[in-house]
Amino acid sequence: MNRHFRKTAFVVYATATLACASAAFAGGMTTFDSGDDGWNGPTGIGGITFIDNTFGNPAPALRTQFNNFGITFRNNTNPDYIGDYTATSQVDISIDTYTTQLDFEGMSTPREFIVELRDYDNPPQPFPWVSVWASLGELNQDDPGWDTWSVSIPDTSAADLPAGWGGFGAEDPITFEPTLPADRTFASVLAGVDELAFTTLVPGFDFIFSFYDVAIDNINVAQVPEPSTATLLALCGLTALIRRR
Repeated sequence: MNRHFRKTAFVVYATATLACASAAFAGGMTTFDSGDDGWNGPTGIGGITFIDNTFGNPAPALRTQFNNFGITFRNNTNPDYIGDYTATSQVDISIDTYTTQLDFEGMSTPREFIVELRDYDNPPQPFPWVSVWASLGELNQDDPGWDTWSVSIPDTSAADLPAGWGGFGAEDPITFEPTLPADRTFASVLAGVDELAFTTLVPGFDFIFSFYDVAIDNINVAQVPEPSTATLLALCGLTALIRRR
């Protein structure tokens, strides 16, 4: 390879790699040490969500103090967490939570906590999105301390929902439970994740008002295995170019 081509190939490689990373799910971890990384929680008349520099696992953490039917922490801007999840064979997701308070007029109201991967492209009416989701555990003020919740997507190419996963975007005409639309699969949702959310608003359920004081930390979404340089080159269509002499 001559010097001119080597330099050109490197520039093309670097530019295309950055472009690929910015356009597709990359995987990452947020500790809130350097900001919110695109994560946000409920705000408005019911309360506030903020980075608490005095509290975390370790500090800081993203904390919400809110009175509503439920709470949701979401990210729809950071390419570490959105994009094409099928670009890797397996994805592991984890998050730490601390429930200081979760009650209604002094009565403890534990809530199921789920992870939901949402696709906003052309959902059937009247649904706001199509999604797949899995339960992580239960937020409970009577169980103090930091909890680490995790779930794995063992095969991102699967058409059927894996055990423990649910779908949203349509309704079963007999049971009236939420389900995926007939023309969507588990993999098709994963191929276009527009928003990653952690929420107590489980699809198909109604909720009463509760007061939430909940902190989250150490959000980790990992590709398994982690992509190598060769994989990034192949995804960008550059392998043949770099090998050319």
